[in-house]
Amino acid sequence: MRAEHYNYTFHSGTDMSQVEDTLVLATMAAEGLHGRCSIQLDASFKCDATALTAEVDVSTDVGRTIARIFTAILSSTIGETMFRVERDVGVGCA
Repeated sequence: MRAEHYNYTFHSGTDMSQVEDTLVLATMAAEGLHGRCSIQLDASFKCDATALTAEVDVSTDVGRTIARIFTAILSSTIGETMFRVERDVGVGCA
């Protein structure tokens, strides 16, 4: 099974509570598109305020939707220069 994530790293001074709220908002928006059951089954994400990072599993359509919305809102609110996003493709065992 292939593991694929988008890893977000934020600059020091970033309001991580705003980042967490934005991730929740992106998930709620994705729920409107995919439905509650799909979010419960296919969404996986985390935010670490201490490490100034967030991660979204994008191995499903739901995850890719969350990542797109999350990135768009972050770009509009905190600005593109305040974070970096990198794609991480790994290989896992089934």
